[in-house]
Amino acid sequence: MKSGCKIEEKQNRTAERLEKQLHVYSIIAVRILGMTYLARQQPTASCAPFLTEEEWQVLYRISNKTSTLPSVPPSIKEAVDSLAKMGGFLGRKADGDPGVKVLWRGFNRFYTVLEYYQHLLP
Repeated sequence: MKSGCKIEEKQNRTAERLEKQLHVYSIIAVRILGMTYLARQQPTASCAPFLTEEEWQVLYRISNKTSTLPSVPPSIKEAVDSLAKMGGFLGRKADGDPGVKVLWRGFNRFYTVLEYYQHLLP
């Protein structure tokens, strides 16, 4: 949260504002950590508990450069790898699993794309 959300750079004037921001950032952090650890422990599990149907469909289309969708959501490992690549993860053989920082950057970029996608479709 410190580096991804840049909490230290936020100039909150009141404790109430800081508390609200920490609540939102905590939810985001739990989601990213949950996805990261599930992808490492159960890579074949579905990504559906973490991504909505629209989110995984858009992510699948972007990462596979296709308009055809599978009948079931991709695995959590595939989703995490796709998001991490959007965040700058190279995915080389010796790189290991993506971490939360690169996943955070990937989520930021993905949600920008998702907003445009939602705006362009009626």
